[in-house]
Amino acid sequence: MKIITASQINSFKTFVNSHSNFIIVGHKDPDGDCISSSLGVSYILEYLKKPFTIVNNGPFKRPETKEYEKHFVSEIPFMSQQDINETGLIIVDCSEISRLGEVGNTDGLDTFIIDHHKTSTGADEAKSIIDSSSPAASCLVQMLYEGIVGALDKKAADTLFFGLSTDTGFFRFLREDSANVFELASRLVTAGANPNKIYDKITGGKPYSTRKLLGTTIAHAERYCNGKLVVAYETMEDTKRYGQEGRDSDMFYQAMLSCEGVEAVVFVRQETDHSCTAGFRSRDAVDVSVVASHFGGGGHKNASGMSRDGKLDTLIPEIVKEFSKIL
Repeated sequence: MKIITASQINSFKTFVNSHSNFIIVGHKDPDGDCISSSLGVSYILEYLKKPFTIVNNGPFKRPETKEYEKHFVSEIPFMSQQDINETGLIIVDCSEISRLGEVGNTDGLDTFIIDHHKTSTGADEAKSIIDSSSPAASCLVQMLYEGIVGALDKKAADTLFFGLSTDTGFFRFLREDSANVFELASRLVTAGANPNKIYDKITGGKPYSTRKLLGTTIAHAERYCNGKLVVAYETMEDTKRYGQEGRDSDMFYQAMLSCEGVEAVVFVRQETDHSCTAGFRSRDAVDVSVVASHFGGGGHKNASGMSRDGKLDTLIPEIVKEFSKIL
């Protein structure tokens, strides 16, 4: 992870000083890092006495994210042309407008991007802080906060530790080059973040039905590419039977990646009669973002996702075909 430079901090401050009002928005179906990054930016704007609205299209279905929904509105409020001219759009944990969902019209809004996804490309360097080597967008927001506001308070520390923990799998995904990430975490704990309580927030409170659904998902799993790839799926009937509350695909990924010889895992869900979502996870050497980008998705080398029109019986063979090129 790179340390944010003074020039990047000044670029953000220049952007903020150029506008009188702000919209903060992250990707739809927000995870902990998206939520933490959004709130972290709001704390900076609050310190700078700048009015803001935090937007997310949701849904806030995961048990650990529900408590944060009250801080967000689902759509950008109506704005006159003068409002648009005076408003800055800050996109966090995402670079593509298409991934924001149905948040309303963003046309004409001057935009600043804070993101850490490998597939983030084409952003104006003067109006973005993008570092694909950062394990979480909340790390970038923390450094911005410390560079502008100063020492962290407990509220900011709790919020940002939640985001860092989510995207690092509570530090499971970090490697030997992550010393500066642990330095950030140390400052969060010094400011009052409680790792034990945040771990319980992330991993606890799952409905019993999610464990039944996990069993069904594992029963659907099949191996491909000489056993290197595992693909599983969730039908609309599965969703109807067990519900959408507290889905826990992360546990499925962990279980499958712990199997001998498995290098990549795919979980495909039939969301509607004509559309699917899919999550990709892998071990070190396999870059699943290559496959995700082929289908119009994106993410990280070892964790990516996509959303696409189609049905399970036709989409899964297409996904397997793409993985056969890299496994």
